[in-house]
Amino acid sequence: MRPEIQLFIADEPLPDWNGSEEEIDRRYQQLQTIPRPVTAEEAEALTACFGPDDCYGVAWTLLHLIETGPGPVAAVSPPGPDTADNDWRHVLWARWGTTAISRPDGPSDRADQRKASVHEVAARRADPHL
Repeated sequence: MRPEIQLFIADEPLPDWNGSEEEIDRRYQQLQTIPRPVTAEEAEALTACFGPDDCYGVAWTLLHLIETGPGPVAAVSPPGPDTADNDWRHVLWARWGTTAISRPDGPSDRADQRKASVHEVAARRADPHL
């Protein structure tokens, strides 16, 4: 695993919205120094770095970095009862689900996947038993 990724992972999960501006900027800058694409091992290790919310968009940068890796995206656990108010965990669940998924072949496929993810999140909010 490359040193830039080891350093990012060592700093633990992303801070929440209450994190200091300096901390959030530092974590964003760390992500920017990581060369793309990541390896499958690095992508899987980075999935543990999501915090409780989107960290002012930094979590989206992390998600897109993970998705540069080869092969399927790592599976995530379903959001539990303690994550009822954590939209970020619901986004990950809707995007990656319980099993690893293959990446789409082209831009239109990715756009379709994003649209489906948004609808799945809305459906889960309407009926948490989905």
